[in-house]
Amino acid sequence: MPLSPPAPRKEAHHRVIDMRAYAREDGLYDVEGRLVDTKPFEFERLAVEKPIPIGEALHDISVRLTFDRDYLVHAIEASSDVTPFGLCKEAEATLQVLVGERIARGWSAKVKEKLRGSASCTHLMEMLIPMATTALQGVRGLQPKQERRAAGDGVPMQLDTCYAYGRSREVVLRFWPQQYVPTSK
Repeated sequence: MPLSPPAPRKEAHHRVIDMRAYAREDGLYDVEGRLVDTKPFEFERLAVEKPIPIGEALHDISVRLTFDRDYLVHAIEASSDVTPFGLCKEAEATLQVLVGERIARGWSAKVKEKLRGSASCTHLMEMLIPMATTALQGVRGLQPKQERRAAGDGVPMQLDTCYAYGRSREVVLRFWPQQYVPTSK
């Protein structure tokens, strides 16, 4: 069911984020993300005398995250093709602090801890959080159904990662009854 009809309104901003996962021939995986911001009106920025035309990008940035089957990050590459300041391009290199980290529970906190505020570009940092989900869904989708259900220790990786996979939900009771914890009433 779609959202309810909105109140009368006028568009103020348009952000498109596109993410895709790839299995590489060398056994590694890539997730690529691209973020593009536009305005439906001419937009004046501090760094540019001439306004940005309607629909032209204010931001156009991309990130490639390369990792292995254990979700260990091998490389990160960023491209800041359109940014408010030329200086923003320097933030691409700040992502290297995540090479050697594992995409797993706690990834969002790790990304925020290492890249928050003036340590990096907010847009690059924010893209890395959903890129982890894209990585997990991309790799899991390639695995046989039985392998997707539990990690090596028998505890499902999905457990407590979202509402449906909460230990007290029917999904857990159905697929992993030994992990199910009934809610106390």
